[in-house]
Amino acid sequence: MTVERKDAAGGHEFLRVAAELRARMADGFYPVDTRLPSQTELAKEFGTSRDTVQRALRLLRGEGWIESRQGKGSRVVRNQRVQSTTPRASRSQRRLTLGPLIAEAFEQDEVTLDVHTLTSESLDAHFRVQAERIRSKAVAPRRIAVRLILPSSVDILPHPRRLDRKYDGKYDARLRERLRGITETSTASLRKVLDELSAEHLVPEVEYEFRHAPFAPTFKLYLINRCEILHGPYIPLVRPVMFDDGEEVLALDVLGLGATLTHHVRDGRPDSPESTFVDSMASWFDATWDLLTDEAGPTPGRG
Repeated sequence: MTVERKDAAGGHEFLRVAAELRARMADGFYPVDTRLPSQTELAKEFGTSRDTVQRALRLLRGEGWIESRQGKGSRVVRNQRVQSTTPRASRSQRRLTLGPLIAEAFEQDEVTLDVHTLTSESLDAHFRVQAERIRSKAVAPRRIAVRLILPSSVDILPHPRRLDRKYDGKYDARLRERLRGITETSTASLRKVLDELSAEHLVPEVEYEFRHAPFAPTFKLYLINRCEILHGPYIPLVRPVMFDDGEEVLALDVLGLGATLTHHVRDGRPDSPESTFVDSMASWFDATWDLLTDEAGPTPGRG
């Protein structure tokens, strides 16, 4: 019998499986209208039980990522769309997703990423993919620098919030703990990836710092190499949320993975709409980082 493991944040294994599948679908690794591997195949890949996979798929169905039919498996119905008007991006593939843009950044000698996000779950998934590219010598950046702004873990966020008669919209601390667990697991994994790249001398210079802001993000922001922006809203929605013990509740939450991102690139014209937007969001990030974030926490990574 397979024993279900606990992750570093105390969550059950099905949450890890769901997070990985969610990231793959968001990035287009499993495109819309394709079918996921069978439960048996997924259980073998993740080294877990079919029951764990079934719980992960149940969670993803509730979030609207997949549809399942008896005997026909699970079909993907959502991914992370990226809308871009830049010729370079539109030539790369018909349906642009986040993965290729992150991959392209890692093909440069220097990779800088300034990110404002809710949990860092998708960022961690992308970095693990790029770490494997570095190990295989497909890419060889000489410097990686990451600044990450997350919401403060001590503040009560406006979401997620339960929506049932018992709570009538009142705060349920378990939802905050669940969100905190996802964030802590993702950031711990991201730190580990970056520290390993430095310790194994795969990247000569690795720097990272994670800070917290006293507000919930209303949008997700990636500033790539200070010249490209990926920007998209966190859209409020009502959806089922599953706790570690399997209990499912209806909650007001936000959609991050799966929401459309817009892609903006600084061009050669400083007054163009694209350059103006990139510069204004870069200024927003710098000002927020310097003036509104909490510097308390673990020592920043230095390679």
